[in-house]
Amino acid sequence: MTRSHYRRNTSPVVYLLFCLIVASASASSFIRQFTDGFNTNLQQENGVGPMPNQDKGNYLHNNEEISSRDYKVSASNVVKGLRDHPPSSYSLKMESFNTLLKSTFTEKYESRPFSVGGYNWTLVVYPNGNKKDSGSGYLSLYVAIDNSTLVAAHQEVYADLRFYIFNKNERKYFTIQDTDVWKFNVFKTMWGFSQVLSIDTFKDPKNGYLYDGDHCEFGVDVTIPSLYKISELFTVTENFHNPRFTWSIRGFSMLLKDSYLSDVFSIGGRNWNIQVYPNGDAAVEGKALSMFLNLDANEKFSPYEKIYVRAKLRILNQLQFNNVEKQLDVWYNGPGYSGFSGWGYNDFISLSDLKDSSKGFVVNDVLMAQVEMEAISSTKYFPN
Repeated sequence: MTRSHYRRNTSPVVYLLFCLIVASASASSFIRQFTDGFNTNLQQENGVGPMPNQDKGNYLHNNEEISSRDYKVSASNVVKGLRDHPPSSYSLKMESFNTLLKSTFTEKYESRPFSVGGYNWTLVVYPNGNKKDSGSGYLSLYVAIDNSTLVAAHQEVYADLRFYIFNKNERKYFTIQDTDVWKFNVFKTMWGFSQVLSIDTFKDPKNGYLYDGDHCEFGVDVTIPSLYKISELFTVTENFHNPRFTWSIRGFSMLLKDSYLSDVFSIGGRNWNIQVYPNGDAAVEGKALSMFLNLDANEKFSPYEKIYVRAKLRILNQLQFNNVEKQLDVWYNGPGYSGFSGWGYNDFISLSDLKDSSKGFVVNDVLMAQVEMEAISSTKYFPN
């Protein structure tokens, strides 16, 4: 009795559930058709183009859309010009460029990847300009880095970029580049110029960029500058505790040798001596005294080191008249460079003035030569 009663009462319930399922399916179909139709109408109203197949299947995921915002190019940093040499990293030649210009939904053209510095790059051309980067009405050119070639998420790659457009009239390449270096990372994968050339300038056959009906050529140089490992630090010292050295040459009239050297003296961390030719060196022999400031022969140089020296050479007047003074502003070159270890003057003072006792340069047969150091350079090299 109870079992029979159960069957009688469940039949209406089953039928009700069946009706609800059918109604739900119909409603779901209606809702799906409505929303699909709504989306289609919305796409048509907003001018959205064809949609890609959303079925991921087993294919690899494409990279996310390359960012084209936050560009830091300023007019003062941009350099434009013409050059003969073609691009060295990548060249993109097109024979149907107008097709891209007329395309409603083709926003950009991306080249296949090319490798520079161990990273993969892509040349990106916006035929009608990158509108997201204020490029409307212009041809836009960019370079993008492949994220997968960045070893770590926080890695940064610095690169110099030079973009090219071939000009058939000039038989040269129009180039545009930025004086600053570009920083690529996972957050900023694309850099370039949104306003390379106006579309009108580019399309006009008279200008030579679009030639032979529909041909053009783009290119790019990607250069990854490495950080320096070798350097030098150049410093000039201009204040010395004791900048003068005076050499008293006794028995001057009795000097018979061609030249004489003073004792070695130290100023500015270097060792020096004064050299005089009492009767003049070969260029002025018998006419004038020659005088030079020499680096000591035992002075140590680093390879290719240079020393800047500013100094005054003097023959002192011992009767309180004017000294004879001549300026040095010279470089002393070390091993590896051609040059001299001494600088001075052949005709420093005439022999007639020296022999005239009333002039006051030789008193009691003593001649006094002096140097006053004003500046001496030093250079540190890294690594040592």
